[in-house]
Amino acid sequence: MQSLPVDVLYYFLALSLATYITFAIDKRAAQLNRRRISERSLQILSLLGGWPGALLAQQTLRHKSQKRSFRIGLWLAVMINSAILIWLTDQGYLSSFSLIDWVS
Repeated sequence: MQSLPVDVLYYFLALSLATYITFAIDKRAAQLNRRRISERSLQILSLLGGWPGALLAQQTLRHKSQKRSFRIGLWLAVMINSAILIWLTDQGYLSSFSLIDWVS
């Protein structure tokens, strides 16, 4: 298996930070009885690569850590995302991945 390009790690870091912040915003909205961020949106962020931030938010913020269906969905997102990442790396698709090229 090949190693991941540093841009892939930056992608996961950025998406994890965004996901963590989104969890924090939703936690605060729950505390204030305000409009919430949908669980579907939180799961999509996790599936796109923000799952490390989601797992960290569950532990540090104690948010979405008790709801079993959400936890199962999050772990499914982790497994699916990891499997896709392994497959893309194994196929060599990430060997020349560049965030700058991807964004533009």
